[in-house]
Amino acid sequence: MARMARLSTALVAVALAAGCGGTTSDPSGTPSLTGTVEVVAKWSGVEQANFKKVLADFERKTGVKTVYTSAGDDVASFLNQKISGGTPPSIALIPQPGTVAELAKKGNLVPLSGAALEAVNANYSPAWKDLGTVDGNVYGLYLKAAEKSICWYRTDAFATAGVKAPKTWEEFVAAAKTLADAGITPFAVPGGSAWTLTDFFENVYIQVGGPGNYDKLSKHQIPWTDPTVVESLKIIGQLWSTPRMIDGGNAGALKIDFSQSVAEVFGEKPKAAMLCEGDFVGSEITKAGKYKVGDTAKYLPFPTIKGAKPSVVVGGDQAVAFKGDKATMALMAYLASKDSAEIFARGGGFITPNKAVDASAYPDDTVRGLANLVVNADVIKFDMSDLARASFGGGTNADEWELLQEFLGNPSMDVNALAGRLEDAAKKDFGSN
Repeated sequence: MARMARLSTALVAVALAAGCGGTTSDPSGTPSLTGTVEVVAKWSGVEQANFKKVLADFERKTGVKTVYTSAGDDVASFLNQKISGGTPPSIALIPQPGTVAELAKKGNLVPLSGAALEAVNANYSPAWKDLGTVDGNVYGLYLKAAEKSICWYRTDAFATAGVKAPKTWEEFVAAAKTLADAGITPFAVPGGSAWTLTDFFENVYIQVGGPGNYDKLSKHQIPWTDPTVVESLKIIGQLWSTPRMIDGGNAGALKIDFSQSVAEVFGEKPKAAMLCEGDFVGSEITKAGKYKVGDTAKYLPFPTIKGAKPSVVVGGDQAVAFKGDKATMALMAYLASKDSAEIFARGGGFITPNKAVDASAYPDDTVRGLANLVVNADVIKFDMSDLARASFGGGTNADEWELLQEFLGNPSMDVNALAGRLEDAAKKDFGSN
């Protein structure tokens, strides 16, 4: 680990030195680059604040000015507009590998080389490096990962209803019904942020369909009318259609976005007991200030279904470069380093796939435990909707998003018909294959 730490630091120094011809030095004698690097990401709140600390450290070390631009929820559409207008950013943090692949194939991205590529090779496992590779070239590096196979809950709500953290789907449903009988609404479902609905589907599907079918469905190598998809939709529909399960009812849930859903469970006036979403919920709970992560706010692994092995669905944001100038490549090398990852990690609320980062960099035992879940899970798969074409699974108007929102609003609909509509959309968005 110490060797990796030294190597990552040295690689960043190499990157900075390589870009310093004709530049000045700061008073300490550290070579300085010139120019401005624009970085685009969807992050807001805690994530954005922590990332700006990373950019500030890079500015201090190099003299390069950085500009952070928020892309909103639909990063792919934002970037396409920038590219079409001839003003692409220097770097973007993109949560959908499918979008990265599309941009790379169109020639919009610059592959990593030199110190940036060496830092990726040193600090990332082959699996994470492969996720940033398109047609043999490494374009992306993952600054953060998200463990999405968990549900957060209020310990006071569970204590009042006399329920324990469930492990199986049957126990999960039974606990929810007990909460409802005690007058406590079990779930906040942020249907207004439809990406959360895709996460819930994926956690059910990976156990019903298995990891092999999960991979096939993510590439549309099996149809969305496959019996495993229909069964998964049926399981979800049964839960969503159970009376008193959802905060605000099914129609009300469609008006609740992710940030509001955290407040609905962990705010000043909580209205629900549980929220099934990733590790990043923890930082939002801390920001709200009423409940303490690891004490009054805890998480449980997503319940297993029909004896399936514990599975973890992960997401992540990878940095990609649209420009190849020295300042941009120096920032890419820095983002792949131990130093930048540890600055981000100390802020809490996420897991880094950068293997050079020591566990002590995480601010609390809760996040360390989440990282351990990712490391030791029997099955780990990347977020399926993020692997898909952006028009199907990766944007505000994506077909899967809209169809799952419709399903949340009317969970008693015919799931075979819904599967057929998902398949029609997949054929359109992926092309028949």
